[in-house]
Amino acid sequence: MTTFLCVVQLWTVGNYHWYLKQSLHFGSAEKSRLVSLLWDPEIPYRLHALCRGWHALCYDWHWSTDCSTGDESHLVANVAVIDGDKVLVTAFQHSVVPPPMCTFQLQLQQAVNQVAFHTDPTKSADLAVLDASNRISVYRVGGGTVKDPTVTLGGSGFKASVETPHLEKTYRYFEVCCGEGKQVNPLAFRLFTWLQDDTFLAVSQGQLATHSVIHHLTGGPEAEGGRLHLRLSMPVDGDVISLCCNPKTRAIALQLADGQILKYLWEAPTPALEPWRSSTGSAVRFPSPCVQTALAMIGGEEAILGLTDRCRFFINDVEVASNITSFARYDEFLLVTTHSHTCQCVSLRDTSLKVLQAGFSSFSTPNETLRKVERGSRIVTVVPQDTKLILQMPRGNLETVHHRALVLAQIRKWLDRLMFKEAFECMRKLRINLNLLYDHNPKVFLENVETFIKQIDSVNYINLFFTELKEEDFTKTMYPSPVSSNVPLHQCPDQKKVDLICDAMRAAMENINPQKYCLSILTSHVKKSTPELEIALQKVHELRGTTVSPAAEGVTAEAALKYLLFLVDVNELYDHSLGTYDFDLVVMVAEKSQKDPKEYLPFLNTLQKMETNYQHYTIDKYLKRYKKALCHLSKCGTEHFSEFLNLVKDQNLYNEALKLYPPDTPEHKVRDLAFGEHLNQKHLYEQAGLIFARCGAFERALDAFLSSGSWQQALCMASRLGYTVDQLASLARSLAGKLIEQRKHAEAAILLEQYAQDYEEAVLLLLEGTVWEEALRLIHKYSRLDILETNFKPAILEAQRNYLVFLDSQKTTFTRHRKRLLVVRELKEQARQGLLDDETPNCLEADLISETSSIVTASDMSGKYSHSNSRISARSSKNRRKAERKRHSLKEGSPLEDLALLEALGENIRTTENMKGEVHSLLKELVLFGYDELARELQQALEEALQLIERSLPEIWTRDLQQNPANPVLGPNSTANSIMAAYQQQRIAAPAVQDAELLIPPKLNKNIQWKLNLLQ
Repeated sequence: MTTFLCVVQLWTVGNYHWYLKQSLHFGSAEKSRLVSLLWDPEIPYRLHALCRGWHALCYDWHWSTDCSTGDESHLVANVAVIDGDKVLVTAFQHSVVPPPMCTFQLQLQQAVNQVAFHTDPTKSADLAVLDASNRISVYRVGGGTVKDPTVTLGGSGFKASVETPHLEKTYRYFEVCCGEGKQVNPLAFRLFTWLQDDTFLAVSQGQLATHSVIHHLTGGPEAEGGRLHLRLSMPVDGDVISLCCNPKTRAIALQLADGQILKYLWEAPTPALEPWRSSTGSAVRFPSPCVQTALAMIGGEEAILGLTDRCRFFINDVEVASNITSFARYDEFLLVTTHSHTCQCVSLRDTSLKVLQAGFSSFSTPNETLRKVERGSRIVTVVPQDTKLILQMPRGNLETVHHRALVLAQIRKWLDRLMFKEAFECMRKLRINLNLLYDHNPKVFLENVETFIKQIDSVNYINLFFTELKEEDFTKTMYPSPVSSNVPLHQCPDQKKVDLICDAMRAAMENINPQKYCLSILTSHVKKSTPELEIALQKVHELRGTTVSPAAEGVTAEAALKYLLFLVDVNELYDHSLGTYDFDLVVMVAEKSQKDPKEYLPFLNTLQKMETNYQHYTIDKYLKRYKKALCHLSKCGTEHFSEFLNLVKDQNLYNEALKLYPPDTPEHKVRDLAFGEHLNQKHLYEQAGLIFARCGAFERALDAFLSSGSWQQALCMASRLGYTVDQLASLARSLAGKLIEQRKHAEAAILLEQYAQDYEEAVLLLLEGTVWEEALRLIHKYSRLDILETNFKPAILEAQRNYLVFLDSQKTTFTRHRKRLLVVRELKEQARQGLLDDETPNCLEADLISETSSIVTASDMSGKYSHSNSRISARSSKNRRKAERKRHSLKEGSPLEDLALLEALGENIRTTENMKGEVHSLLKELVLFGYDELARELQQALEEALQLIERSLPEIWTRDLQQNPANPVLGPNSTANSIMAAYQQQRIAAPAVQDAELLIPPKLNKNIQWKLNLLQ
């Protein structure tokens, strides 16, 4: 009688290849034969099976990626794919090939149902395979001397040279056959996990449908007959639907069907289960069951990550995103793909759940952590130390991307370990700016320059590094570090970054092998902020007389010059070679250029016939290096002095000319006269007078000092010219008149008293300038007490009355402006809050509002001034200043009346504040002559004015006014809705203030002691 074996196979297609993913053997017993097999009509991937013995089975399937999970130093990035009785393994660290191709494949005797990689980070390439006959085949890498026939390289014609595993042993832990009284249960053990050598973990169904059992299985010497030893079985009150392990912390987390998370303490003497708790101590429960889970360290706390089939992504019990299609954890990073076809890479170090949640919810434009990917991409694995991120497309083909965050993180690790070669090659391949080699840690780079050069060991690569150097710090602009660093930008703050690197690397290359790195040394000279082309040319010239042996790895002079011409324009290089005054070098450069010998040879021959200094002068003048040319020309003798003066005048080299001729030479005086005339033409009369006086041209010096108003120097020059007493008196009266125009009465009085011998006129000038004490001194000096009655006392009494009138006017004006300012602000605030209609000023009912109101809408202001501003821009400067004055008009109802009031109030306060010194001087004279009541009246008036100002300052310059007057409505974080809402709220907002000083209150100096205590 023929025995039929009932088998259910699950097939899928990917990349035009059919895969047998699961094989369920129900056996040959009568009761185990299937009666019905159908998919659930509502829940995807749920399969229902009914046997003849009324045994019903329900399977929930979901996709998972079996990949190795070692640490960075041992992770080989192996990914296994089940294909019937074969396991296709791709080592992405060595090759990236699309399925069904693979690096090697394992041939099993039965169809494969589950694959588990070793969770030990140092053995992550080992894997265990569970087949349909419930056998576990253990494959290990290394240690095998005989090639395993069940392991073959390549697939579909592809081969790669990698270390392949070998079959070490086979275990059997479950009997497929069942007796008449037993119920068959294909794939009874699920979530197969390889914990450590000969220790496995699996989950099976409990006695009830809602219960599960965790089986702890061990092998090794005690495994008799190839059977695994059941160490213990741990019942779980719930249906375990996922299991994940952290290779570093060796923690195991179980997810139940209701979302509850349990921690399995498998290393304890007595394994136990306990709820998984967050840092707050609360038990973690996923809001929805997750089909993919993983453990990760987030900010020093171990958390569980979960992704549902509806793309909801959880960290512990917090939903951080709802559009995640896949995720993977690598080192300190979490990588996710989203429905918006992006891949985001975030660092889990020094972060928190709130920061992650905010980062996932606010996707921005692509940057270091975010990049676009192909539609439907899902993460397969991350290749360590190679920055590869492997993505799989919906059709099944693969794509490799180098995520910028992973690349930069790996480069920073290499640089911290001084692995410059690996970092350089990665940066060159992936187009990362080479400035990061230095900017990552300038101090370490400069201390290890020789290590950098020896590791790179390529002249072309070093030259490439030189050519990319820029002054900016790329760790603050293009590649900001996720962790704040205290590393200084430059080791030497006085020297530029490019110059510092060029000097340090040139010194190191000259120390290692100057012949080999000759071209790089030339590049270091050319790349400096001020190119040292003369030095580079001189080094090329020195190579002409040397012979280069193949062992020295050097270059010839011709090759070096050809390379230099590649870096620098040939005409510029020719000019610099000419500037070295070395004609052999000039000819060598000219020969390599496209210049016609008929052009440069006659010029060079003419130069060679000249005297040395004049030759250098001619070359420098030709190269427009006029300062050097002037220095050389000054050494050519007196016959070329006229040419010297012409060069000074033509190129405005007066300051340089002052340093060249000694004082006792006739050329020195002629040079100074020319310089003085130049200063006169520039209206620098005082400086011109000093130059004229120095060279003995006293007449010209006197005219210059008179023009500048330097009356002391003018009198000195008059004395040098031998002026008589009458001439000095006339000169003094003339100077006094100019000083009076400048309101310098005290200085004019000195001239009249000391040089014109007219002390009476001097006293009158002092009284006119309110210089009371100096006038009183002259009155007593010349014993003219009658002037006290005739002039002095009337003058101080009139001054007291004028001050009183002026202070009263100041207080009245201040009070009026202050009240008007409060009215204007109140009306604008009412309009802003919508209490007044925006269009009221344009309506017929505008008469209901005061004609002097300054309520103006933003549209009114733009309509009133937008056209006039365009005309103002084309006006003269005088009319432009006039327009600015009109803009801050005190006319009631003007758009910027509040600003004009602030400006007027500030000027009023400063004027009153500056009166303290003048009033103090007058008070002393009033008291001196017995006018105590008048002095007390004046002191009280100024004190009241100052007190009024001090009380009003907080009311005029409010705290809100001194802060930003308008909230920004534009910016990188603004949206169309936010901008429209802001404009709706600020439709009548105040216009932008161009004069920021108007918003700052004037300072009152309370340290000035201007009051007299005897008047209080």
